[in-house]
Amino acid sequence: MIEEKCYDYKVTAAGRINIIGEHVDYCGGKVFPAALSLCNTVYVRPNGTDKINVSWTTLPQSVSLDIGRLETYRGLEYGNYQAGSALMWREAGHRLVGCDMLQHCTVPFGSGLSSSAAIEVSTIAALAVAAGEEFDPVEVAQLAQRAEREFAGVNCGIMDQYASACGKRGCAMLLDCKTLECEYVPLNLGDCSLVVINCGKPHNLTQSKYNERRAETEEAFAVLRGALPGITCLADVTPAQLEKYSHLLGGNVLRRARHVVEECDRVCKAADAMKRGDIAGLGALLNASHASLRDLYEVTGRELDSLAAAAQAHPACLGSRMTGGGFGGCTVSIVRTDALDDFRSYVSARYNAETGYTARIYDTEIAAGITVANI
Repeated sequence: MIEEKCYDYKVTAAGRINIIGEHVDYCGGKVFPAALSLCNTVYVRPNGTDKINVSWTTLPQSVSLDIGRLETYRGLEYGNYQAGSALMWREAGHRLVGCDMLQHCTVPFGSGLSSSAAIEVSTIAALAVAAGEEFDPVEVAQLAQRAEREFAGVNCGIMDQYASACGKRGCAMLLDCKTLECEYVPLNLGDCSLVVINCGKPHNLTQSKYNERRAETEEAFAVLRGALPGITCLADVTPAQLEKYSHLLGGNVLRRARHVVEECDRVCKAADAMKRGDIAGLGALLNASHASLRDLYEVTGRELDSLAAAAQAHPACLGSRMTGGGFGGCTVSIVRTDALDDFRSYVSARYNAETGYTARIYDTEIAAGITVANI
């Protein structure tokens, strides 16, 4: 049981689901995420020392971080995300005070729903609140991304942290990762619902081939920039331009580039479909996205492919795809609301029969990003 009265503030930041637009944020593309009610909560109080004392509701361990030595904590098994977040906040010129913080995370770890982003964003926001500082959610997202890249070693884009910090209840976000322009699109699925299912195989982006994929897309951009001097990122390339200059690329690099270019096109079409209420069209785009992530980007794996195929085979499912970095984690599906129970039963049974894993279906809603409350 959490003794909230022992703390001064309660700060939360959301996990996220990405409806479509996978592995394009670090290529400057547009993505279509939404914040989830699954979140990381930080209970915090200033303590008048030069220490940030971190404990968790789910772990017996606790750590004490010296504010003057934050850069030395990269090797911590627990507390490295908090140390990295605090370091980036301090290096950005913000006031950092000693505090006690209790962390409680309901975003499943290794699920592809961005538990790390929720932890980083909520920690930075809690540090600001403890110091009596106002904060800009966009800056918090940018500093959280720096913590993920420079401290945790994952060369990620901005989508996860931005969605965690800036989400809006009941809305998806059409986010341009190059400019950070964001359009909030009401998540109106008519007689359908979003279903998030965990394949039961955790992923780890640092140990996966995430950074390898990023290097391959950077190689593609470097080559295409020579033929298309006006482009500033791989996401600027149109499908027609890629076809014209595909002979300059080869093998895996061409396949990765084709996924990025076509996925960027799918994101724009998906946002338009949702605005028009064309949920069937949106579902078809989800199916195409999963096929591309499977065949061109090669980040799905047996479990995610089996889970998506089981969902797509159900007559009430309009579309299903992996969401997140891949190599394990979750799928997101659009399903007719009146058939949800049958869908869940069918997919769970078929997936378990094919893989031996037990799928976990989450009860979650589209929620706000950062929240702050006095206790």
